Amino acid sequence: MAKPKVAFYWCASCGGCEETIVDLAEDVLKVVEAVDIVLWPVALDYKLEHVKAWQPGEVTVAFINGTVRLSEQLEWVRLLREKCPFVIAFGSCAHLGGIPGLANATSRAEIFANKYHRSPTIDNPQKAVPLISSSVDGHHLDLPEFFKDAKPLDQVIPVDYYLPGCPPPPENVAAAFTAILENKLPPKCSVIGVDKALCESCPRNETKPDDFTITRFKRVATSTPDPEKCFLAEGFLCMGPATRGGCGERCIKGNMPCRGCFGPTPDTLDAGLKMISAIASHGEADTEEAAKAFADSLVDPLGTLYRFSLPASMLRRRAMAGAEQ
Repeated sequence: MAKPKVAFYWCASCGGCEETIVDLAEDVLKVVEAVDIVLWPVALDYKLEHVKAWQPGEVTVAFINGTVRLSEQLEWVRLLREKCPFVIAFGSCAHLGGIPGLANATSRAEIFANKYHRSPTIDNPQKAVPLISSSVDGHHLDLPEFFKDAKPLDQVIPVDYYLPGCPPPPENVAAAFTAILENKLPPKCSVIGVDKALCESCPRNETKPDDFTITRFKRVATSTPDPEKCFLAEGFLCMGPATRGGCGERCIKGNMPCRGCFGPTPDTLDAGLKMISAIASHGEADTEEAAKAFADSLVDPLGTLYRFSLPASMLRRRAMAGAEQ
């Protein structure tokens, strides 16, 4: 009996999701024994024309990680969707937009200016920026278009399942492979993982008081959390109340507050708004000045509350005038 064929592809991402496949360690041998990996740009030299030659359904599942930011990435994911019966949004960037999605807080023009004009290592007196199409001395070059927005995978193609995390833990990846091979997948459009908030499985849950107040936020860069106490009760912003569990509490065990990479719980439309509500219920400020000091102590609220989820949130991006796009 022929082994199922599996494809991996990455869009705008750091490569951590590819690394988690390697982190399967000896279990990666079980994966290789069970499936044929027919596309994996980080390890195998396959081109677009190879994928175009596939018959629809010939490859069972595509694991796609990264945010869709370029026209080239859009072409690839649409082709993989056409060819594969199952598409899995693999990791936070494909699931929610991830860290690259924070670029939606600025404009394409600002991104290009910072990269090609202001960087101290750039020698670009003509202030040139990449063009989609260019001809020089009879030679023509086409480059992918850099879209105005970074988008999670399901904003450009239908997605069958989501495997959350930055990156997804190896044990969750192995469980996903097992579910596919044994045909024990959950209902379509499911997030493969638990449905409860991280707080419920947090090893510090019992130290969280029934009632507490926060007068200012602390930062792990300048203060060290007590490894036995609830982060929020200490004044450290922890996204646990608004974030899906199932990550193995890796950050918590490393004495770091939850960053929110597993995305919102099923009953949450917007993780950032839910976290704001949680903060408001514990914040304390008797005067306008105290309220301002409390708000100011939360450094970079957009980047903190929407670190992994801005493109998939109700905000999606920062509003700008047309010329700023």
